[in-house]
Amino acid sequence: MSTAPIPMSAGSSARRPQVEVLAKPERRRFTAEYKKQILEEIDAVREPGAVGAILRREGLYSSHLAIWRAARKRRELEALAPRKRGPKPKERDPRDRRIVDLERENARLSARAERAEAIIEIQKKVSEFLGIQLPKIEEHS
Repeated sequence: MSTAPIPMSAGSSARRPQVEVLAKPERRRFTAEYKKQILEEIDAVREPGAVGAILRREGLYSSHLAIWRAARKRRELEALAPRKRGPKPKERDPRDRRIVDLERENARLSARAERAEAIIEIQKKVSEFLGIQLPKIEEHS
């Protein structure tokens, strides 16, 4: 495969603009003021094709207008402001934190008790092996 440059036609300019492709595209965010301005401009036009020209000029879709008009109709000024995407952060109940802390403490103490019981069992076996008589301890239930 040849990598020779492609010859330009006589009518084309010698310099072509470089196309920059971003590694990760960023989501466009529109301010409430911008949305209101565009809606007012579009509502003011009367000529056929003027709405499409405005949309092309601004790089917008007709779905933007539908969403913005619905928000304006509901009189939600804050609805025109850009919103963060994704799940809403949950309010943490202080009791939940306390439960997590208590469960962690419970697990730590349970592991410590298991180690202590294992050590006692080893001591019993060593005393039996050496022939040492250990006093009987009454277990409490």
